[in-house]
Amino acid sequence: MSLNNDAIKSNKADFPGIDADWHYLDTAATAQKPQAVIDAMVQAMGRDYATVHRGVYARSANMTMAFEAARARAAKFMGAASDNEIVFVRGATEGINLIANSWGDANVGKDDRIMLSQLEHHSNIVPWQMLAQRVGAHIDVCPLTDDGRIDLDWLEANLTERHKIVALAHVSNVLGSILGVRSAAKAAHAVGAKLLLDGCQAAPRMRLNMAELDCDFYVWSGHKLYGPTGVGVLWARHDILDAMPPYQGGGAMIDRVSFDGTTYGPVPQRFEAGTPMIAEVITLHAAIDYIEAHDMESVFAHESALVAKARDALSSINSVTIYGPEKSAGILSFMVEGVHPHDVATILDESGVAIRAGHHCAQPLMEYLDVPATARASFGIYSDESDIEALVKGVERVRKIFG
Repeated sequence: MSLNNDAIKSNKADFPGIDADWHYLDTAATAQKPQAVIDAMVQAMGRDYATVHRGVYARSANMTMAFEAARARAAKFMGAASDNEIVFVRGATEGINLIANSWGDANVGKDDRIMLSQLEHHSNIVPWQMLAQRVGAHIDVCPLTDDGRIDLDWLEANLTERHKIVALAHVSNVLGSILGVRSAAKAAHAVGAKLLLDGCQAAPRMRLNMAELDCDFYVWSGHKLYGPTGVGVLWARHDILDAMPPYQGGGAMIDRVSFDGTTYGPVPQRFEAGTPMIAEVITLHAAIDYIEAHDMESVFAHESALVAKARDALSSINSVTIYGPEKSAGILSFMVEGVHPHDVATILDESGVAIRAGHHCAQPLMEYLDVPATARASFGIYSDESDIEALVKGVERVRKIFG
């Protein structure tokens, strides 16, 4: 069941960054913020502000409780087994780097293999390349099916016991294609490999449950889930986290420090060195509350329905090529023949339509598609059919301008 018209109108009213004459179709890059999230940030930065985990005065204690309540909220949102499986990071990029540097350095060695896919975001490519260069490991790349999904049959056939980790996008940030996670997990675990999922595009659109997904690591960024920038979540099974060495050193992550040696704190404390992103974490709690109040199954159905309608509308326009599968999660990439995507985006902006144009931090995928870039429209809980109408009119104007 998708969101109804009254719910969507109410949603739009919640977002001060969106007005009636502006059609925001760049939610995959970063989501607009509802007033409830903005208010939470103002309160956390103002009236309630104090340090956490250190002060013995009342406000600091209250702020610490709010900070840890956000951890518990993130754990519940993800269906995690315990709060101690949640590590706060600056975003998915830092989360993947943490895994590559901590778990990777301890578990991946010379001539071991790392499995990625053709559609990965640079943040799920470069940290693994850096690890491979450090330790002498090799990277394999899983191809895509004809409609732009990760080829799970190829993955299963080509995984070996030398593969230590499989790192894949849960939802492609370019194609909107959805990974068959349970099949990927089964294939990875059959050879003893761990499975990491980049959940940046899935977390704002799909119900999460770590036990059901059967992955080993999961990362996502707060600003794509209607929350603030500068905060994200890394989830991993507690036994895996407990065996991982620290990624960074400093305050908060220690048990005892002396010049003779240092002992480290338990997880997740061990991975949160220094003063954390206090206001951002507390505001993330408000963002999770906001999105979950709409029911994640309804959010997914709503955005998927909009993508389907947009695909149908754009497909009727000559010279428009659409990429990705018929069923996608809120994201649609396309090209207008003979027009660079940057020009498409510029003309659409003149019509009050905001889309993304470029390689979307997925240059290997652009090479695979044999295009320099694509135009990308991405939907959110505030999107409706008027946004599709404006997008289609804008694309028709592009065709007229370029003949």
